[in-house]
Amino acid sequence: MTTNNQEEKRFDPRDTTLKFVNRPDDLDPMPPEEGDKGLRAEMSCGHAVTPESLTGWCRSLLDQGQYKFKCPALKEDTLQQCKKVWSYQEVRRLAVLTTDEMEYFEEKMARLAAVEYCEIKECPGCNTFVEREDLTNLSVVCTVCLEDGENQHTFCWQCLKQWKGPMPRSDRCDNDGCVNHNLELLKNCRDTSLPQVQGVDKCPSIRVCPTCGQRVEHDRTGCKNIICPRCQVEFCFVCLKLTSECLKTSSYFIPCSDGVAPRQTSIPVWHQN
Repeated sequence: MTTNNQEEKRFDPRDTTLKFVNRPDDLDPMPPEEGDKGLRAEMSCGHAVTPESLTGWCRSLLDQGQYKFKCPALKEDTLQQCKKVWSYQEVRRLAVLTTDEMEYFEEKMARLAAVEYCEIKECPGCNTFVEREDLTNLSVVCTVCLEDGENQHTFCWQCLKQWKGPMPRSDRCDNDGCVNHNLELLKNCRDTSLPQVQGVDKCPSIRVCPTCGQRVEHDRTGCKNIICPRCQVEFCFVCLKLTSECLKTSSYFIPCSDGVAPRQTSIPVWHQN
């Protein structure tokens, strides 16, 4: 595939590895201009795209802090989004990414993934990404600020302000407003029900994964179990046991033997192997 930097991206019609289709671009609701001969190719999910529309959509996802590329097109004859996840390799090929675009995409994806899967945040002093080694200590020393002789080299992992008060500490610093927002959500979230699970008519609507601490919600359809989007571990949304443990004394659509677990008051730390 080739593209001219002075023109819109277009597929190479000689590329036999792509499946070209004669239908509108599913990512662009605007009808094609009269005489438009731009080729549309089919993604793995079956929806048609042009290099321009695919690049624009995936770039917008990155700018919103999302590094997983999901198809936004509607399933045929429904109002339900496809949401098929495209691999970066597929996006790179069909978006005909330039060298500069590939560099941007890959750097952005790496940063977003690091923030989600590792204990990494941006230092408020120097904007360098810092890793937290002690997951039970909210006071973090930025070595970059320290080497540069900056006074504000210790900051709070929770509120991202200069650290105040004694340390180490695991709950909060002494800055006003330093609270764990996830814990506040767990404490104050509304109750919900799971209509397809017998007897579950009152359950906290927000939980955190018992393995990695990722915040999750149940879509209220199907069984009581949920797969964590971060660590991919399956657990019961009702009793908070791993699915394998819950099913020893229960099943997918009947009450848990231990009933509904109370609202969580702490967030598990993910110990990755």
